[in-house]
Amino acid sequence: MKATVFEFRFRFWIIMAICILGFVAPWDFVLHLDGAGPNGAPGQLAGWGGNAHVWGLLAVLLLKGGAMSIAAAFNLLLAVAIMCALAGAWLRTWGSAYLGADVMRDTSMRSDGVVADGPYRTMRNPLYLGSWLNLLALALLMPASGAVFAIVMLIGFHLRLILSEEAFLRAKLGEPYAAYCARVPRILPALRPQVAASGARPRWGQAALAEIFMWGSAVSFAVLGWRYNATLLLQCVLVSLGVALVVKALATGRGGETRET
Repeated sequence: MKATVFEFRFRFWIIMAICILGFVAPWDFVLHLDGAGPNGAPGQLAGWGGNAHVWGLLAVLLLKGGAMSIAAAFNLLLAVAIMCALAGAWLRTWGSAYLGADVMRDTSMRSDGVVADGPYRTMRNPLYLGSWLNLLALALLMPASGAVFAIVMLIGFHLRLILSEEAFLRAKLGEPYAAYCARVPRILPALRPQVAASGARPRWGQAALAEIFMWGSAVSFAVLGWRYNATLLLQCVLVSLGVALVVKALATGRGGETRET
């Protein structure tokens, strides 16, 4: 089922709402799906209480399985989260550099031609894949039911957006886009480029500004994750979101002025 025009126009706010619900998990006040667990640093398991985040729950599962100590489990999960966050930030920045920040901010679909440079030579939707990788890192800070909700809902919503975008581009671009889709995978990247580069030049500065939230999240995990404080990490993620919203508002304002002149 394809996303509606309304959903595409307000996709940023819908995605934000999904993530907020994932962190808050309001249904747990009634359903009590999320149990208590460790929310502090490894070795401080006496401080159980409240809804445990996925980071602590998975660490305890690895401990009980006899695979490793609780400290090693926390470190392993953190390392995976850092790799996912960094990979997601880089993939989105790489894709944004070729797609253009103005296209990403647009509330209506555009057909400026087939983008066949950068990551788009090996996959059709690097931005969505980058978002999923980032979500896997953020999910460690969510309660279990919230993480499942956010992952299922966000991936489902993104897939609906992809179907809408592809239908729109097929109608507008015709055979060139159909041929591109036939050669380049939709989500999982091919091992090597499937189409020749068209020679477009990346706009790295715009892309970096457009992905401030992704890089802020990745840096937060990489620099502060070793303090094993999920609350501190979440606060840093929120700061990154705030900065990204300010940059988005400023960029949208400048774009509006440019279109009016």
